[in-house]
Amino acid sequence: MWPISPFKAENGATLIWPGSHNGGQGDDNTEPVAIEADPGSAIIFLGSTLHGAGSNQSNAVRRGIIVSYCLGWLKPYENQWLTYPPEVASAFDPELAALVGYQQHRPNLGNYDGQCPSILLGGEPPDHLAAIDALRPDQEGALSEFLRQQTDQLPPAGGIAEIERGRNKREVKSNG
Repeated sequence: MWPISPFKAENGATLIWPGSHNGGQGDDNTEPVAIEADPGSAIIFLGSTLHGAGSNQSNAVRRGIIVSYCLGWLKPYENQWLTYPPEVASAFDPELAALVGYQQHRPNLGNYDGQCPSILLGGEPPDHLAAIDALRPDQEGALSEFLRQQTDQLPPAGGIAEIERGRNKREVKSNG
């Protein structure tokens, strides 16, 4: 969190309960601490830490920036799919839906039954989904080239291939 204006106890500075991030094992009688900070400072804490805004007892506006993001291949602390289930996220713009987890990280991390989780935003998905790798263009090109090379090595169509393996070589004989 970055203060744009001063964060002071009088204008509602962010309150943090020390030890609350320890799975509830902190002292129940712990009082919150007002985190005072000036513009240019940063306030950093785990999302699991009990926190909230203090009461603004002044006439001054308190402004700050909060940024929270997790790369697609990292498991976030909070499961956004449970926070924003498909029936809620389907009303989001596609870009926002992707940011909260309804996007597959290429080639295939964060999928739902082998598909991009955005499939859940269009209503009920089919009973069976075929897995699809979301390849980057360079990966698609490499795969196409590999498959082309494999196709070039196939025996002529219509014949029965008999493969004999020798040391460090492979012979393909067609008897058709």
